[in-house]
Amino acid sequence: MEQAGSLGRMVIQLPIGSHEDVVVARQQVRDIAAGLGFRLLDQTRIVTAVSELARNIVVHAGSGVMTVIRPMHRAGLQIVFQDHGPGIAEVGRAMQESYSTAGSLGLGLPGAKRLADAMEIVSVPGQGTTITITKWL
Repeated sequence: MEQAGSLGRMVIQLPIGSHEDVVVARQQVRDIAAGLGFRLLDQTRIVTAVSELARNIVVHAGSGVMTVIRPMHRAGLQIVFQDHGPGIAEVGRAMQESYSTAGSLGLGLPGAKRLADAMEIVSVPGQGTTITITKWL
């Protein structure tokens, strides 16, 4: 885990490469969200989105990094998930309910988007995917 901070900004990076890393990521984010004053319901929303997106890294890419950022300009959290896996060929299709390439229910990406205040996906097939979610306090 790497941490740097100045003037209220916080950045924490966690490697994601196993299901155990997903558990650690969930707990770290829950602790940070609670410390920032997020209500329990919003903590649960954030942790659920983190769980899904970190699990996607393990299942689809094998490994990656989760970066938790507390922005300086507004109270909240931005969480970036980055991998160098196969990428998402059709982001629009992947955002549809019930679409899955892993035999799951296909609720992951659309569900994570519903749980966050904002979500951005940048994916290049063959190079990897970066997903950023934001939850404001």
